[in-house]
Amino acid sequence: MTEAYIYDAVRTPRGKGRKDGALHEVTSVRLSATVLNALKSRNGLDGHAVEDVIWGNVTQVKEQGGCLARTAVLASDLDESIPGLAINRFCASGMEAVNLAANQVRGGAGEAYIAGGVEMMGRVAMGSDGAAVAVDPTVAMEHYFVPQGISADIIATEYGFTRDMADALAVESQNRAAAAWADNRFEKSIVPVTDVNGLTILDNDEYMRPGTDMQALGSLKASFAEMGEVMPGFDKIAMMKYPHLDKINHIHHAGNSSGIVDGSAGVLIGNAEFGKKYGLKPRARIRQTCKIGTDPTIMLTGPVPATQKILADSGMAISDIDLFEVNEAFASVVLRFQQAFDVDPSLVNVNGGSIAMGHPLGATGAIIIGTLLDELERSDKEVGLATLCIASGMGAATIIERV
Repeated sequence: MTEAYIYDAVRTPRGKGRKDGALHEVTSVRLSATVLNALKSRNGLDGHAVEDVIWGNVTQVKEQGGCLARTAVLASDLDESIPGLAINRFCASGMEAVNLAANQVRGGAGEAYIAGGVEMMGRVAMGSDGAAVAVDPTVAMEHYFVPQGISADIIATEYGFTRDMADALAVESQNRAAAAWADNRFEKSIVPVTDVNGLTILDNDEYMRPGTDMQALGSLKASFAEMGEVMPGFDKIAMMKYPHLDKINHIHHAGNSSGIVDGSAGVLIGNAEFGKKYGLKPRARIRQTCKIGTDPTIMLTGPVPATQKILADSGMAISDIDLFEVNEAFASVVLRFQQAFDVDPSLVNVNGGSIAMGHPLGATGAIIIGTLLDELERSDKEVGLATLCIASGMGAATIIERV
């Protein structure tokens, strides 16, 4: 089988995802085109160099509707001969785009692809697509649907994670992200966003809260207690599914959950012939990819079975992995991953994660693959695993290896 290599990975800084955020006036199409143009110019590509652009996006309505990938191509410096494919695997959309592109290359369907994703959460609100999994009672009631925040609290209850444990992980995420920015660890991948005059709008992750401590987090109200305990009473739905639980321990709040932000990211993937044609040196090979379905109520445990599957499929053990990127959708997701595999926390999310820098849904999977690649190079390590939990009960993972 043909090898699929990563030649480059870039991302925009993550904006606040609010009207007062730096990126609020920037559209999804424009932010996507910014990433596509950066990959083209940084690597000296012809406008027709890649087979396709595969672009992840979760809330596919309004400016993110239609085939956003194709619209982004037309708005970019790539040739109109390049098509576009918009995909949605919820929070793993950006990763799924990369994995799909890699497997297309491995199967011989073209020499190179650009894959990644975008989410402008300040412009297209999460949930504004009216997804059937949440609102259609014939699906939601049969499968004991609860919002993701309740799912995160179910994980905490089921596996014994306290609020202090979640808050400590959040503080560490903030500290690591601040240290990474201070040390310019993201410098290789960040593409500043500019206005129509070429002036920089944003060149850093503006969501971060450096200096966050346990005392500050301790003052925050649990975000999902009211919807769980009062109206519409999702705790009762959860306990119908899991009758062994006496109550749901609500430990998550705005400070130990991922931030609502805007952002885009892209990865340039190709075979060896593509690299030779453009004089590019591969940075890593995509060694294995996987996706899996999981319990749709607890929903966010996917990184554990996805990791078990990808290790089995690749004939590897957890000890073969040097670094991990586990998306910080909620603190309990990462705590559960660390508990399940007994991994050293110092190897997980070395440069912070979505609790500190935010989670632009459709882009995050591509972001963490790029972050993992940069850190493997910086720390001179070889093999990394990236994984995400996914809404409605799924998981995805990617293993990359430096070359």
